[in-house]
Amino acid sequence: MSEVDVVVVGAGAAGLAAAKRLTRAGKTVTVFEAMDRIGGRAHTETTTFGFPFDRGCAWLHAADRNPFYPEAEAAGWRLYHHDMGVDHLYYGRKKATPEEMAAMAAADAALAAALASYKGGSDRVSDLLDASLADSAAGTFGGPMDFAQDTDEISVADFANEADLDPNYFTLEGFGALVHRWGADTPVELSTPVREIRWDGPGVTVATDRGSVRAAKVIVTVSTGVLIYGGVRFVPDLPEEYDAAFDNLPMGLLTKIPLVVTGERFGKQAFDDLLIERRGTQDIYFLCFPFDLDLMVGFVGGDFAWELECAGEDAAIDFATERLVRTFGGDARKAIGKGAMTKWGSERWTRGAYAAARPGHADARTTLARPVAERIHFAGEALAGPLMQTCGGARLSGEQVASTIAGTA
Repeated sequence: MSEVDVVVVGAGAAGLAAAKRLTRAGKTVTVFEAMDRIGGRAHTETTTFGFPFDRGCAWLHAADRNPFYPEAEAAGWRLYHHDMGVDHLYYGRKKATPEEMAAMAAADAALAAALASYKGGSDRVSDLLDASLADSAAGTFGGPMDFAQDTDEISVADFANEADLDPNYFTLEGFGALVHRWGADTPVELSTPVREIRWDGPGVTVATDRGSVRAAKVIVTVSTGVLIYGGVRFVPDLPEEYDAAFDNLPMGLLTKIPLVVTGERFGKQAFDDLLIERRGTQDIYFLCFPFDLDLMVGFVGGDFAWELECAGEDAAIDFATERLVRTFGGDARKAIGKGAMTKWGSERWTRGAYAAARPGHADARTTLARPVAERIHFAGEALAGPLMQTCGGARLSGEQVASTIAGTA
């Protein structure tokens, strides 16, 4: 059985960052990754459409604080500043009037003000909204399209702790490709899921199907979804407050439904934001023609995203197609070609998009930020502080935990 100073579980942004920082500090490190690639939820592929498409994170959020932004600049990649808003709003088949657009903007500002001034009381974001169309659209954009949960499942305190993520950028070459480029020099044991972490003796013993490694400490960067489903077994069991924290930080879901659209732009420009509000929670947001590509990227979030993933890719493509056809007329169907759907909810080693605290349980993030017996540490987007739910935040989280272990914090 080999021995190292630290084992890192997961080779997403947090795990790679932790390994890099520890190696620079002179520590011996082994990184295990269950998938057959590095990057985790940062994944760019070119097979589906013949050009780079980010199946995972795409926005370089908080570029003035995001360590990946200078990486993209140094690589000479094409960047586009895009702070998401609502350029075009439809209620069903009806285009919003200027007055309705103004009302939606006012409702969004009111929600932001309520979050900023939150001093306690109801901890459900839905309770900050009323039943108006404007509040419904503001809630959709701020809730399932941002936090990946319906507003009645989002903690006000947790939501209020999220930083303003402007400025935001896209990269033509792909965020996932950027993460892969940055992390490619880090040795990683791929296709090697960690099954068990024993901590009943000195240090830890990390068991995989290919053998076990002893270490003084372990950094666990897998998602809370994997931990909730028992993807990693701890022996002995972790203290109850940690299990409770996993359960109270469930994974939300934001699903992409990209559609190839040729010969028609529906009056929209590259990078326009289109929101189509429908009855219930069956709303969809489209990022229109990024980098002038013949692509409209649909997004659905929250409970409806889970429903669509269960229904399958064909159902999701049909839904996104029908929304455009009903909004812009029957001729729209002729312009719509190939489609796809991301499937992070059913991805065994992720189980969702990113973590959001249940109402009343925003302190779950604080619990997981505390190491267990000074030897089991957690890191990742769920523990990224104000940059929660972001890839850049995950990297910073991994670096911080590694610095603490290395004694350089």
